[in-house]
Amino acid sequence: MNVAGEPDGPAGAEREQRVTDGLYTLGIEMTGIKRGHATGVVVLHDGRIMGGDSFFSYTGSYSYHKGKWRGEMIVHQHTDAPPGLNLVFQLREVTCGFTGTYSDGFADIDGTALVGSYSIPFHARLTLKSPYADII
Repeated sequence: MNVAGEPDGPAGAEREQRVTDGLYTLGIEMTGIKRGHATGVVVLHDGRIMGGDSFFSYTGSYSYHKGKWRGEMIVHQHTDAPPGLNLVFQLREVTCGFTGTYSDGFADIDGTALVGSYSIPFHARLTLKSPYADII
């Protein structure tokens, strides 16, 4: 950076916007033939995704470039649902792929979860709660 607080380099050059490493809350809406919603938490760190909610754990990876990101996750059920609660993923290992946008403290994604013979579209919003440096 130069003394005026601006990046050094050619005029008009922009710094790469990064996906901020940290702890995020996650809200997911699933649509299509099977519908559902979930809320949970995820940690994004150096291209890795780790997190979960009351019934599922999430692991995966992501990459980003110029305000857009993409990735994949594997979702595993870790807790049985109580009687009467019908989980969309029901004891299956589920693979999800996504693309989306990110900016300071927020990320939006659209993706598809492969659940048995079904492809379930979903939308999710991630909200940064704590940067990684504050949680280690």
